[in-house]
Amino acid sequence: MVSRLSLIFGLLLCAPAWAEAPGTLPRNPFPQIATSYLVEIDGSAVWEKQPHRPLPAASLIKLMTALLVVESGRPDAPVTIDHAAALQPGIGLRSGEKFHVRDLLAAMLIASANDACRALADATAGSQADFVRRMNRRAQQLGLRDSRFANACGHDAAQQHTSAHDLALLARQLLKYSEITALTSKRGARITPLDGKLSISFASRNALIGHYPGILGLKTGYTRQAGKCQVIYAERDGHQVLQIMLHARRWGDAVDILDLAFDRARRSH
Repeated sequence: MVSRLSLIFGLLLCAPAWAEAPGTLPRNPFPQIATSYLVEIDGSAVWEKQPHRPLPAASLIKLMTALLVVESGRPDAPVTIDHAAALQPGIGLRSGEKFHVRDLLAAMLIASANDACRALADATAGSQADFVRRMNRRAQQLGLRDSRFANACGHDAAQQHTSAHDLALLARQLLKYSEITALTSKRGARITPLDGKLSISFASRNALIGHYPGILGLKTGYTRQAGKCQVIYAERDGHQVLQIMLHARRWGDAVDILDLAFDRARRSH
């Protein structure tokens, strides 16, 4: 997939900033694409900008929520939607409805549904406050030193932030669970309450799903404070690219960086 911006970046490969000895890497080849970013190819960081800078990350915070949910190992457990969850914006879950954990996880990861996220947090830990404590404890265990969580769904909050570096660590942990990419690679899904009433359909909030070869997720997000945020993972021709951008300039830059990353991976083998 080639775009005009990809061609521009391709021309930069011949510029002095890229004319480095084999095996060396420019630290900041794309200085304007985001406040902070990190790009890994086959597990190794190749391009970065302020990867340890703590920043708000919008719905990327849901990746930690997802990790705690899958680590609980109860995909078939029933969850009753309470009043607090039903008040959250999302896919229109109603108080009193019941769903399997796996269905709410799908809604949270595919459609970034805050109602499903809140329901999962409360069901997993008993309350959002207890769930947030679990989030911060798990972050410490994983070595996410730039991260602090204040809510499960990524709402802007003074005490909530993470970094591109920490999100890369978190993403690699999630990628150990095949059920995560099985969900985040879907263009949409449909879930049905346990009482058999009308099902709910929703589409992916990640515009690359179904349109970029090899894309498998993982999450996008936006709030006024966080701006455009992305954790993008793709596999192609035996190579893996993980890309994190916080407060990105525009969504489309992700495509061009993926193109460059896969091109680099091919040329290095």
